[in-house]
Amino acid sequence: MTETEVPEDHPRYASLVTRHRIEAGVEKGITSKQGLIAQGRGEAFDYLLGERTLPSADRAARAAAATLLAADRPVISVNGNVAALAPAETVELAEAVDADLEVNLFNHTDERVRRIADHLREHGADEVKGLTGDGEIPGLSHARGVVDADGIGAADVVVVPLEDGDRAAALDAMGKTEIVIDLNPGSRSPRTADVPIIDNLIRAVPNVTAHARDLADASPAELREIADAFDADEALAAAEAAIREGSFETPDEG
Repeated sequence: MTETEVPEDHPRYASLVTRHRIEAGVEKGITSKQGLIAQGRGEAFDYLLGERTLPSADRAARAAAATLLAADRPVISVNGNVAALAPAETVELAEAVDADLEVNLFNHTDERVRRIADHLREHGADEVKGLTGDGEIPGLSHARGVVDADGIGAADVVVVPLEDGDRAAALDAMGKTEIVIDLNPGSRSPRTADVPIIDNLIRAVPNVTAHARDLADASPAELREIADAFDADEALAAAEAAIREGSFETPDEG
């Protein structure tokens, strides 16, 4: 069964489509096999969150949109899972906030970077960074520390969905504002982020884009006010509470 063969009325439609996209990403050479494990871990947390966007996550998405619109040089970092799960949506977000796209991989090969860049172009991207690798993130000994000097290296705001915790900490040490999308509120990445969005990537990216379009005419002062009013600790606590206090009962059972 392929993604297009999954019936939309199936109770696990969204989950099955997501799994097929990751599987297809591996077959296409853009997603690593380790990405399959990461997807399964994220899906488990999504179950615990009720597979919904929490109000706190929506507030985080709005703060993220304001932060990106107010940025001078925003960059969206893209790994194999992001490219497989939400390529068109990520390109749309970049266009909405005038951000660069940069491929950055832990399991790095030049061929994978090229495949992901081509995949993003197939979904509407004009330019994709990550092929030059003439910059670095200090303190990282693995491939994710290699960046484009005029991309992540020069960015003031970086979106780091599905992030490695050590790179999130290293980017923070460089003084960059970070927006992290992650389903685990206990992970190092969202706990390092200025704006942690505890939500499924396939919901969060379009949600940030929608907020960005809503805020397109906001003044710089209004954007700063929205960003400054956001409380990262409160967002993390709300997500943790939802996980700890949630129920597996369906609405008609409760």
